[in-house]
Amino acid sequence: MSKTWFITGASRGFGREWAIAALERGDTVAATARDTSTLADLVDRFGEKILPIRLDVNDRAADVAAVQQAHDRFGRLDVVVNNAGYGQFGMIEEISEEEARAQFETNVFGALWVTQAALPFLRAQGSGHIIQVSSIGGISAFPNIGIYNASKWALEAFSQSLAQEVADFGIQVTLVEPGGYSTDWGGASARHADPNPAYDRFREKAAEQRQRRIGSPGDPVATREAILAVVDAEKPPLRIFFGDGPLRTATADYESRLATWHEWEPVSIAAHGPTA
Repeated sequence: MSKTWFITGASRGFGREWAIAALERGDTVAATARDTSTLADLVDRFGEKILPIRLDVNDRAADVAAVQQAHDRFGRLDVVVNNAGYGQFGMIEEISEEEARAQFETNVFGALWVTQAALPFLRAQGSGHIIQVSSIGGISAFPNIGIYNASKWALEAFSQSLAQEVADFGIQVTLVEPGGYSTDWGGASARHADPNPAYDRFREKAAEQRQRRIGSPGDPVATREAILAVVDAEKPPLRIFFGDGPLRTATADYESRLATWHEWEPVSIAAHGPTA
């Protein structure tokens, strides 16, 4: 059976590729973007199968209205993709209050508002799949993107709780955690804090570390079949990496965490106090 998708940030990157993947196989898509003219070619190609909606996910009322518009048009929602987001670069000391709040407004609250808007429809139909676009930076953290990491960790946390809360309604939740891809995440769509010269030397070191970690960036087009496999799975995963590299990063990170926790376990247990 064909599915109806609601995708935020559909003008470029993963959102656009996944919209194309869905449309090419005959699904219907409500595609949101700040500028819907970026979706004109898809409207020309797929006609009434796609519903372009102008949306800034930071506007909660607009999120609710957009989800309602999509449901009114197509009669149901099967896959809700929270893809809208951006990367904020800067050392923690460099990040301004405005930059920190803006990062969370889009990456966390935008996804939260869309999720809350969609849930009544998904509960009523007894099915649905919420896809949250996270990152390898949602389970690990790296220098010069700490506030971005923080926003994705927050997305991961509320989504893991959400998955438990809605399972009995027949609703699935998946966190997609991509590694480095050839999108404009680190280019045109990125934002950069004013640099503090004290970090100039470390900034170069961090850039070298990032280059080694990412290696050869992935092709966003290759994620089309991957996302279809996820949404078509009878038992989709709560978390899945996209790309070659994130698993190595996560394995090293968690092995280090476990080793530290075990090393300090006597102190941890002593901190419990007397047991009965």
